[in-house]
Amino acid sequence: MRSFRKYHRTLAIILALPLFVTLLTGIAATLVGEWSANFEASRSLLLSIHRGEIFGLQRIYSILNGLGLLGLLVTGLSMTSLFNKKRSKLKQD
Repeated sequence: MRSFRKYHRTLAIILALPLFVTLLTGIAATLVGEWSANFEASRSLLLSIHRGEIFGLQRIYSILNGLGLLGLLVTGLSMTSLFNKKRSKLKQD
């Protein structure tokens, strides 16, 4: 259990900035695209940041974000003991 907390904390620290950038640029690009058609240059810049193109990581940026989120999901769910409830009830009987 403690090792999952350690991994979860480490993953959260590493992924905080890339996920925050992805979140903000995705929301901003959608808002700019929907509400103001004359800001196409701003939208394309936001989307290039969102996809990791501006950092030269366009081929692996979304894969790394996805794998990081999957890791956070697995470690987070394992800490909830959601899957251990059935076993603990069987041991008590």
